[in-house]
Amino acid sequence: MLDERKAAILTAVIEQYIRTAQPVGSGAIAQDVRVSSATVRSELAVLEAEGYLSQPHTSAGRIPTEKGYRHFVDHLDRASLPAPEGRRVVDFFGQLRGEIEQIMRDTAGLLANLTDYAAVVVDGSEEAVDVRSVQVVGLSDRVAVLVAVLANGQVVKHTIESDYDIDEESLDEANRRLQVSLEGRPLNKPNPAPMPSDPRAVPTGGEKLALAAHVLLTSGANDTERVYVEGASRVVTSFEAVESVGRVLTILEQQLVVVSLLTNILDRGLSVAIGSETGVEPLADCSLVVSPYSIGGEHAGSIAVLGPTRMNYAQAMSTVAAVSRQLSTRLSEG
Repeated sequence: MLDERKAAILTAVIEQYIRTAQPVGSGAIAQDVRVSSATVRSELAVLEAEGYLSQPHTSAGRIPTEKGYRHFVDHLDRASLPAPEGRRVVDFFGQLRGEIEQIMRDTAGLLANLTDYAAVVVDGSEEAVDVRSVQVVGLSDRVAVLVAVLANGQVVKHTIESDYDIDEESLDEANRRLQVSLEGRPLNKPNPAPMPSDPRAVPTGGEKLALAAHVLLTSGANDTERVYVEGASRVVTSFEAVESVGRVLTILEQQLVVVSLLTNILDRGLSVAIGSETGVEPLADCSLVVSPYSIGGEHAGSIAVLGPTRMNYAQAMSTVAAVSRQLSTRLSEG
C-alpha cells in the first residue's frame, strides 16, 4: 500500500500523463501536491523503484506502468456522469426504437461518441427472454417470413425460401406447431422441434415449414452472440506505431475473440483490464472498461470501450456504467 503522499503524487502524474501523453517531471506536479520539487523527486524515485512509474530515459520525466494504472483505477471514486452527459444517455434510451440489431448498433455508437474510444456491444439477449409470439406469414408462393416477438419487445425476423408452394393450410399448421414448441419459452430452451406426427409418413408442407422456422430461430441460440463495434477508427489516433493500430483493429474484427475477451475479463471479476491483463498480446498498450447488462435480472450481454492505457478512466467507467444501466432498463421494459 502507498502512503497518502505517494498516492497523491502517483495520481497527479497519471492524470497529467492522460491529458498530455508526455512524461511528467517533478516541477509539473509540485504545486498539485503542495510539496517541494525536491520532495516530489524523491517520491518519484521511490515510485519508480516500486514499479508504479517508469522513466523513458535519464533526463525525462516519468510515465505510469500497468501497476501504476491499476493502483489509480482501484482507488478511483465511482463518480456519476456529469449532468449533461447523464441527460444525454437517459434521453437517448427514452427515444430509442427499432429492432434489436439497431438498438445494439446505436448503443455502441453512443458509447463511442461519449468516450471517443472504440465501443463494443456483445448481444446475447435473445436467449435470455421468452418468446411472446411467433408467426410465419406468406409473402409469395414460395417465400415466407418468420416473425418472433420476444417478451422484452424485441422483434426477430427470418426469411424462409421454399422449394414447394406455401399455401394457407401449410401456414396454419406451421403456426400451430411453432406456438406449441416456442411460445412462452426462451430460444435456447425450446420444446422439441415440431416433427411430423408419424415419422414414417411424408412430411406435410406445414410440418416442413414449422421445422425450418424452428431451426432458424433456435440454431445457435446457445453459442452465437452478435458483436457490434463502433468508433474503431478512433483507435488510430491513440497510437504512434502503425503496426499497433493494425493489430488492435484486427482484434476488433474477430467476433469470437471479442466475445471471449470480454467474458474472460468479467469472469475474473474485473471491470477494467489494463494492458497485459487483457490476456491478448496485441492489446498490450490498451485498456478495456467492461460492464454486463441484463434483461429482467438475467445476464444478457456486455458492453465495453477500448482505448490506450492512458485513457480517461473516470470518464470511461462512469459512461459504461450509465449506459449499461439504461440499456438493461430499456431491454427489460421492452
